[in-house]
Amino acid sequence: MAMKTILYFLIIISFTTVDAQFLLVPDQVFDGVETHKDWVVLIEGNKISQVGRRAAIKIPVGTEEILLSGKTLMPGIIEGHSHILLHPYNETSWNDQVLKESPVERSIRATNHVRNSLMAGVTTMRDLGAEGAGYSDVYIKKTIDQGIIPGPRLLVAGPAIVATGAYGPKGFHDGVTVPLGAEEASGNDVIATVRRQIGNGADFIKIYADYRWQTGAPSQPTFSLEEIKMMVETAKSAGTHAVAHASTPEGMRRAILGGVETIEHGDAATPEIYELMKKHNVALCPTLAAGDAILQYNGWNKASDPEPERITQKKKSFQQALKSGVTIAFGGDVGVFTHGENYRELELMVNYGMSPIDVLKTATSGNAQIFHLEQLGTIKNNQLADLIAVDGDPTQDIKAMRQVYFVMKDGVIYKNEN
Repeated sequence: MAMKTILYFLIIISFTTVDAQFLLVPDQVFDGVETHKDWVVLIEGNKISQVGRRAAIKIPVGTEEILLSGKTLMPGIIEGHSHILLHPYNETSWNDQVLKESPVERSIRATNHVRNSLMAGVTTMRDLGAEGAGYSDVYIKKTIDQGIIPGPRLLVAGPAIVATGAYGPKGFHDGVTVPLGAEEASGNDVIATVRRQIGNGADFIKIYADYRWQTGAPSQPTFSLEEIKMMVETAKSAGTHAVAHASTPEGMRRAILGGVETIEHGDAATPEIYELMKKHNVALCPTLAAGDAILQYNGWNKASDPEPERITQKKKSFQQALKSGVTIAFGGDVGVFTHGENYRELELMVNYGMSPIDVLKTATSGNAQIFHLEQLGTIKNNQLADLIAVDGDPTQDIKAMRQVYFVMKDGVIYKNEN
């Protein structure tokens, strides 16, 4: 199917009523936990109604059969760390995106970003901050939910929260006021900031537990443990939760003890930090692909150059996390690299030590559990019909995830190139 045809199909299908019945017939089904040969999946409306061998399925009259020859059918990917308002830094630096691209321009770009991720098999996406674009992620989510534009289900953090003075863009004298990539708060003011963000539509709160105080300086802890606890308690009181950007051991320690649910990045985590995460049931979202992309933007040629120290250390840290048994979340920090190439994180997780099937579990049923998405991430009766299909067997070769041929979200088919 030509790209023009696909886009036309998207425009039409997004406005149709979800009352169709489909029987999906792949070569095999990965249900979010394990693989099953000769299974079929019946979709009625926006739900999975029956799963199993065809002989055991009662197929209603009028059901449309979709043959997915040579394909593995699986739950839609749940992207755990994205920035829909960012695009790759080798196109435009982060500073210039925040300073020179208006929220309107960035939102227009985001309509392409969310469509590209959906077409790549991402049916749910957690957005970890609008990076200077205010509540634009909240409004992008709204337009997707209303069927105005196609995109994944979004869980959005809004502006995110940073300690006063600890975020960028930096490098300006004190008489210049510049837009920041997140909302500043300190002391008791953090309570009002959390309440305001939730009231304005944030699904959860993102806290920067550490960051660079000055341009070029190493990351240091920012919020105190008491400030983090206040933010977490305020979020919980409002019926939601908090997550933390953290890469230093002390920043991670404070965030874990403060009650966050996930640590984003975790570059310098130690075995002791991983044990603390396990004790407090905190998951790690390692964002391997972001560092890999940034180093390439800075001149690293993966095909010929020696491995940079940052990559060596990230591999070591990730392997320590696997050895420790800490819960791993899938999320690549897409936006730093191209939306729609979410598979890059899947491949790096395998390259750094996870088995393909464990990576796919993490990106489906694992993330569903971590992010409180009870009706997503698995293929079983009464789950929401978020399904994708790829050639071959991705539980054996993760590179199969590079090309997604079939995408269904909420019972609506957005892509069928079979």
